[in-house]
Amino acid sequence: MTEQLPAWSEPFADPKRALRRALRLRGLTREWAWGGSTGKGVRVGIIDSGLENDHPQLRGRVVENVTVELGGEEPEVVPDEAIDMFGHGTACGAIIVGLAPEVELVSIRVLGPDLRGKGTAFATGLEWVIEQGLQVCNLSLSSKSESLYPVFHDLADRAYFRGTALVSAANNVPAPSYPSLFSSVFSVAAHAEPDPFRLYYNPAPPVEFGAWGVDVPIAWKDGGSTVATGNSFAAPHVAGLVALILSKHPGLSPFEVKAILASVADNPGRRRPRGRAAPRE
Repeated sequence: MTEQLPAWSEPFADPKRALRRALRLRGLTREWAWGGSTGKGVRVGIIDSGLENDHPQLRGRVVENVTVELGGEEPEVVPDEAIDMFGHGTACGAIIVGLAPEVELVSIRVLGPDLRGKGTAFATGLEWVIEQGLQVCNLSLSSKSESLYPVFHDLADRAYFRGTALVSAANNVPAPSYPSLFSSVFSVAAHAEPDPFRLYYNPAPPVEFGAWGVDVPIAWKDGGSTVATGNSFAAPHVAGLVALILSKHPGLSPFEVKAILASVADNPGRRRPRGRAAPRE
């Protein structure tokens, strides 16, 4: 007679069944993690102010532009023009392309010319990203709405278990914002070392990863460029690294990618040879 298992035990009756990879993770070095990777085959969503598709720093890597309309009974994701209402989204996209030059970018515009938007639009755009199965999504924005806390919590968990890595910038001021405070996302804050591959891991909440976000040269609106500081510009550095890892090792879960980043981080006491990063154009 077959023994009755406790609830939720079914996946472990055949533990290989649900895995999308065949090998164990071992030899966790930067060379193993992303050496030679270009981001090819990975789609990265950018929920932001839009993407200026013809900006030279985006190198023609934008494959789709959508926006969230709130005028009807329900929010709706519809095709969008190839525009950036502020410059912020283009800046994030160019950082990602600089690290992973063959990624495909998908713009989900939810912010306007004042870099503000409705939390419901943000949540709708995030749900669309998850339903589309994008492997990575950069969230250099957040919501302070307590009423939307459970909505974003649910969406972050859905993304985590469906294989979408949400890379979320922490608030630039010490105040609660979502979804960056959730453990299921890759929460990121800025450090000041001018190296796009310099990564720090922090096991204490609320922020797990530190990346370059101080005086960062960035792309901007109307084909321009500038220099800026903010956690917004640290997050896409991590999103770019995640894209490199997933391009080289398809099928890894967000949990596994987090473990890899933590393992290869430049925490105090660890030295790595400079120039061992992925090749860049």
